Amino acid sequence: MRWQGREKSTHFEDRRGSSSGGGGGGRPTIIGIIVLLVGAYYGVDLSGLVGSPQMGAVQQTQSAPRQVSVQEKQLEDLSLVVLRETEKVWGAYFQKHNQKYPAPTLTVYNGRTATACGTGDANAGPFYCPADQKVYIDLSFYNTMKNQLGAEGDAAFAYVLAHEVGHHVQTITGTIQKVNQMQQRVSKKEANALSVKLELQADCYAGVWGHYAEKDGLFEQGDIEEAYNAAEAVGDDTLQHRAQGYTVPHTYTHGTSAQRKSWFERGFKTGDVAQCNTFAVK
Repeated sequence: MRWQGREKSTHFEDRRGSSSGGGGGGRPTIIGIIVLLVGAYYGVDLSGLVGSPQMGAVQQTQSAPRQVSVQEKQLEDLSLVVLRETEKVWGAYFQKHNQKYPAPTLTVYNGRTATACGTGDANAGPFYCPADQKVYIDLSFYNTMKNQLGAEGDAAFAYVLAHEVGHHVQTITGTIQKVNQMQQRVSKKEANALSVKLELQADCYAGVWGHYAEKDGLFEQGDIEEAYNAAEAVGDDTLQHRAQGYTVPHTYTHGTSAQRKSWFERGFKTGDVAQCNTFAVK
């Protein structure tokens, strides 16, 4: 990716210099990611998994400044460039529809942190909280993607960030709120199916971003293949099989590897948000 030297987002919160109660979560693991995918009532709300903000929330206290490694600083810069690129794409989209795009905040932390959706844990991987409109990430997830998921490269990491921003777009448009209300009235199996549609739409939105980011010269040869590979690597079937040796389709909350790649590819090739209506597909 040609990200060095590009404009970075200013919507950034660094909690790496804060200590959190209850112990740190450490580096993300496959098992932790599986817990989020299978255990959460719907993928982008941690409240059903880790408790409400009033129950078990982590208290943040400021500690001594933390030394950041060279790799971590590079990942921070990459993340902020990607976030800025998403702001350009979605800002233009909302402006076209006579709306203002309120950009999400990227919150970088280590281990565990308090969110408006409950306690965030690095073991669950990156996530978006609709209640405070922030994308949370422990940057060590980059190494988890490379070493445990087989999804290596800056473009793979960018896909993950763009997917979480896709959830932010769903929040702004009211999609997440509508899906959450629908899920309260149906069975767990049906709620999971709705969650899959929500996640696949976020993949498609990530693809829409990628479509315009490529036109802006962000991607180099081989980058899109990295992003496709990342989408496949985080499919429910792939993660479940890797973690437990078998899959349980009715517990899927994010979609299969084939579905995730397909919807990301659809968004990337068309650049058309209208093509991302996963809820219209049986």
